[in-house]
Amino acid sequence: MRVILLGPQRRPTVDAVVRSLGLSGSFATVTAGWQEREADDGELVGRLGGRAVNLSLYQRWLDVQESDPEYAAGERATQEELAELQDIYLVRLDYALQAVYALQSHSGQDWLLTDAVASAIAAVRELDSAHLRRVNEVRGEFFARLPPHQRPSIAGHRAAVAGVLAEAAGLVIAGGHVGVLAEVLHLFNVAAALPSSGAPGWPVIAWSAGAMGLTDRIVLFHDRAPQGPGHPEVYASGLSVLRDAVLLPHARARLLLDDAVRMAVFARRFAPARCVLLEAGSRVEVGDGGSYPPGTRMLGQDGHVTMLEAA
Repeated sequence: MRVILLGPQRRPTVDAVVRSLGLSGSFATVTAGWQEREADDGELVGRLGGRAVNLSLYQRWLDVQESDPEYAAGERATQEELAELQDIYLVRLDYALQAVYALQSHSGQDWLLTDAVASAIAAVRELDSAHLRRVNEVRGEFFARLPPHQRPSIAGHRAAVAGVLAEAAGLVIAGGHVGVLAEVLHLFNVAAALPSSGAPGWPVIAWSAGAMGLTDRIVLFHDRAPQGPGHPEVYASGLSVLRDAVLLPHARARLLLDDAVRMAVFARRFAPARCVLLEAGSRVEVGDGGSYPPGTRMLGQDGHVTMLEAA
């Protein structure tokens, strides 16, 4: 499989990328992150030369809600539990990161402070990991109670999605609401329907929230929110097509990249994952084993933006 990450598509580049691949056939598309606007995909279809079949994951999700009340009620209860878990995590995260920043500005012997900051960041890392484990446990418990593959309302949609992907020349995942995207990508088992190693050139092209949904750990971030800087927060597991990567769409607009102290905490907190910046015009093709091409922009552990050099 070939994973191509793009920058935000306000000035589209996906058409040029698709042309460069020289593939025949139609592309499966995911616009579920647009929610009610999922079917408003005329521009994307045009960019793909008319060769597009929308997987309609959001509409399929709405159909499940309507046709399977028991599953819908269980999902609502699970979402409420997950929302409460996220609230509790954010309270703890606030105090943990405040300790990190307070220590960084504390005066004293350097070697003692270096140790203290490292320990404080390690505590944040453990909090992040424990939270993601609990989120996955809650989702796993829900799926164990109401196995999706045993629900006719879901199994039929999964088979239809797998059928489209089996015939497609590749997959294109647009941005939008990352929570909705993650939910429907998992519910309709998209990862399992992707070609295996037998199709190494089969492309998955994604941007913004669509790119984030490919990772094993979705991290939400916004230093420039109207209400003030927020803490980057671990949200959920994506498809895990990409591992050890934190993808940062709109990085310049959403992160205080000039604040090296803050960015160093960000990079150290999620290491050894690469914190990859995806700005307008970016094209990052991820190689086998999760390797990134020279020139990929990412956050270094010193808090500065660096460019990956050739090996």
